[in-house]
Amino acid sequence: MQHKILFVCLGNICRSPAAEGIMKQLVGEAGLDREILVDSAGIGSWHVGQLPDPRMRRHGARHGYDFSSHARQVTTADFDTFDTIVAMDDDNYRQLSALAGHQKRRAKLVRMADYLTRHPHQPDIPDPYYGTDGDFEFVIELLEDACRNLLNKLTNP
Repeated sequence: MQHKILFVCLGNICRSPAAEGIMKQLVGEAGLDREILVDSAGIGSWHVGQLPDPRMRRHGARHGYDFSSHARQVTTADFDTFDTIVAMDDDNYRQLSALAGHQKRRAKLVRMADYLTRHPHQPDIPDPYYGTDGDFEFVIELLEDACRNLLNKLTNP
């Protein structure tokens, strides 16, 4: 049975497409492409159809990642399609929880920061959009850590 993961951030141009790209690479390296499907979406519709932020794509490429998905907005139907919906920060989590409606759908929600081990006191995956190159690098570092741990949890329950 295939496990479907959806990463969600505010606009789907920085954090969630980076998480999608990192997780897809990890899943591929583990030979689990058929077992785990990965996608991303944004809370808002501002960037629908766009590629990820050029800065995020550039930093991802430096680490060997392909961040080339096109932005889309999360929908209530995603709660029926995906098994795990991963929020990048508490604000995303609250908005997704409201969108989910009932408890069965809310039970699919998790916070990306809950999978951090190298930065256990980091409360969320910060939005680098208005930040520096260092902020984009830090987000990739956090996402690599969290994605590895999420994949490990899925494959070793």
